[in-house]
Amino acid sequence: MNPNSSLPTTLIKKAAWAVAWDPASNAHVYRRNVDIAFSGDTVTHLGPGFSGQADTVIDGSKIMAIPGFVNIHSHPQMEPSYRGLREEHGVPNMHMTGLFERCGSLMPTDDAFREASFEVAASELLLSGVTSVCDIGDNWPGWIDLFDRSGLRGFLAPGYASAKWKLENDHALGFEWDEERGRRGFEAALQLIDQLPKHASGRLSGVLAPMQIENCSIELLKDSFAAARERHLPFTVHISQSVSEVQEMVRRHGKTSIQWAAEIGILAPGTILGHAIFPDTHSWIRWWTKKDVALIADSGSAVAHCPTPFARYGHIMESFGDYVRAGITMGMGTDTTPHNMIEEMRKAMTFARIAARNINDVSTAMIFHAATAGGADALMRDDLGRLGVGRKADLVLVDLENPWMMPVRDPLRSLVFHAADRAVKDVFIAGKKVVADGKVLTIDRADAAARLTQAQARMMARTPELDYLHRTADEIAPLSLPIG
Repeated sequence: MNPNSSLPTTLIKKAAWAVAWDPASNAHVYRRNVDIAFSGDTVTHLGPGFSGQADTVIDGSKIMAIPGFVNIHSHPQMEPSYRGLREEHGVPNMHMTGLFERCGSLMPTDDAFREASFEVAASELLLSGVTSVCDIGDNWPGWIDLFDRSGLRGFLAPGYASAKWKLENDHALGFEWDEERGRRGFEAALQLIDQLPKHASGRLSGVLAPMQIENCSIELLKDSFAAARERHLPFTVHISQSVSEVQEMVRRHGKTSIQWAAEIGILAPGTILGHAIFPDTHSWIRWWTKKDVALIADSGSAVAHCPTPFARYGHIMESFGDYVRAGITMGMGTDTTPHNMIEEMRKAMTFARIAARNINDVSTAMIFHAATAGGADALMRDDLGRLGVGRKADLVLVDLENPWMMPVRDPLRSLVFHAADRAVKDVFIAGKKVVADGKVLTIDRADAAARLTQAQARMMARTPELDYLHRTADEIAPLSLPIG
């Protein structure tokens, strides 16, 4: 008996294409001309000949139905505010990354800032087919309500750390340690995380997130990992995300970031490594060992890959395919603006082939798996990222008549290589429509963008107070052309 039989049922009638989950092969497969029904938040039918009663019927003859994308690494409370600032900002003496300088000089100013930034990012996420997102961000009072209103399935990861980065020059990474601050952040994170399962939406859960491997004490990392295991929740940490970080960990411990994480026991199933783009074999690292990728694979940890921010600095993962073939669970994230998941998939696939000098290093199927089932597995959720009976009704309807999709010989290739978000027609999360005909229903995107413009101005006005050289934002990130 259908446990949701008393709930309204939506039927997608004869979907021309569907990307369905095949449990026998543990992989996605194409299905043609199938009926897809869901009641409440659950898919109840996928196949020919649905014979039940439907309250809403959608003509599927011109659509492809796919599972919603699962974004396992994102910073929506902050990143959209960097539009026009960070795209070409980097520090050559810090191995090209602008991360440390930017985080010291350009930071959120207030909760209104965070709200506007989140709403802009959430709109982009929804329009690119993301239905689940791990938000690694500040712990503030309006966060839960904001997720609830957005309609997104939220994995809230309140960040905390024992130290902050501190710059005194443009070539050495310094630290300002305050273990008590880290402990207070950890306790506040637990308080928030422990209330999420009780939320009426049923869409919110938590992730333990000590922020960076080099900014957390061993005690804070171990206690965070233990708290995640006790609660059966994911644990995530930024690791191997910069050359400076890896060099700092070698200086402290005589081993790479990944090797030290393995030594202290925080690599395991349920651990998500934010980026892990610089293992010991990477051409920017060239450490004498060659075991980081194998350590990740053997531990059962997952990797959140976000190609855009690194590519802007001239960095690249070497290579995505090698991680997959080693047995690592790979997921995708939108670490920076724009929060366009499909564009991240395209970049990940293209960059991997460049890094490997091999067109066969990564396939469309491999990247699509990472953006859906792989991300769901990383978050310890086998009911997400898969389209099938009994799975959550988080799905995306792609317009096959969008000119960017045509001709539709292979609709996933058309979507990832050509159409991207332009062909996303409707999005459902937990059975509720949140995007209709390419328009977000839960957020006033234009209003959010206007508020974010004001928030960015407040952030830039504060920059000289925070920057170690007391520069303005315009001095740190000049305009692309002079004003003449």
